[in-house]
Amino acid sequence: MIGQAAYAEIARAAVDRLLTGERAAITRAGELVFHALRAGGVLQAFGTGHSRSVALELVGRAGGLVPANQLGIRDVVYYGDAAPAAILDPKVEREPGLAERIWELADIRPEDVFVIISNSGGNASVVEMARLAADRGHVVIAVTSRAHTSRITGQERLADLAHVVIDNGAPYGDATVELPGGDVVCPVSNLTGVLIAQLLVAEVAGRYVAAGESPPVFRSANTPGGDARNDLLLAGYGRRVRLGDA
Repeated sequence: MIGQAAYAEIARAAVDRLLTGERAAITRAGELVFHALRAGGVLQAFGTGHSRSVALELVGRAGGLVPANQLGIRDVVYYGDAAPAAILDPKVEREPGLAERIWELADIRPEDVFVIISNSGGNASVVEMARLAADRGHVVIAVTSRAHTSRITGQERLADLAHVVIDNGAPYGDATVELPGGDVVCPVSNLTGVLIAQLLVAEVAGRYVAAGESPPVFRSANTPGGDARNDLLLAGYGRRVRLGDA
């Protein structure tokens, strides 16, 4: 039967598969992020389309890591000279050369680590961002669908360039509940992607605590003293951490 119950069952199974099957990859990713941040690096999060919401989950939120910056297509407007109309077409994420324009507008340092999110793992800007990072010696962590990316052939994919690949468990095409006539609704990639993001944060924070250090995390701006403490931590990173619309 099509309805809430159908998707609830699928969502529960997707979360269970993630929690049992991807913990080793998330542990390794957390280790790499921890060492990068301790060395003065910043977590550079990048995603296009709806994967932007997973990147945003890592940046500028209460309980999240302070040294985390969201790279995005919008940067060519926010920080560059592109007109807003230039990025309104959702297909712009497939434009060759776009990732390099985004890169050049950011203050990226050698010690930074990249978390790149793409369900398909095949769009040009995502693959090029991973290639730019890998070629410059940065650690690249991919959050992608192995089921989808495995069906992309004849081109480089995000997973091919990553040091760690975390499978979001989404099916080919992402949506999960089949309708009469062949359409499918209710994706799962963002559901599992957000969970991956927070598991990663928990892993990094735990490593700081195990090392006897306080993890650099945001406090809620809606609590007493939150803004002041957050501003103090952010001051050490300058424009390397741009909260933008975070």
